Amino acid sequence: MMVVALLMSVTAMAQDWKVLVVKTTPEVQNVEMQVKVKNQLRLTTGVKKVESDFASKQVMVTYDPKKTDQKKIVAALKKNGYEATVVSDGQAPEAPAKTPVDGTSGASKQKK
Repeated sequence: MMVVALLMSVTAMAQDWKVLVVKTTPEVQNVEMQVKVKNQLRLTTGVKKVESDFASKQVMVTYDPKKTDQKKIVAALKKNGYEATVVSDGQAPEAPAKTPVDGTSGASKQKK
C-alpha cells in the first residue's frame, strides 16, 4: 500500500511541472555552451531538467512552479551571461505512450 501511495504522489507532483522555453543571447550553439547552461540552471532550486535544441536555438527548462518561477530562471541565465527571451511557459507535455515490445523477438507490437 505504501508503494502505491508513493507512486500516486509522485505522479501527482509530476503533473504540476511547467516547461519554460527561452531563446538565449548568445545562442546555445554547441555542446560546451549547452553544458554551461545546464550546470548553471541545475543550481536553481526547483529546476528538474534542462534541454537545448540546437536547430531551434531554444532552451527548455522543466521546473516546479511551487519552488521557482520564470523570473528566477531568467535571472539565473542573466547572472551567467545569457539574456533570455521567453518563447512559452506552460504545463509540461504528457509523455508519449510507449509501444509494447515483444520480449522474445524485440519487434514492436504496433498495429499496422
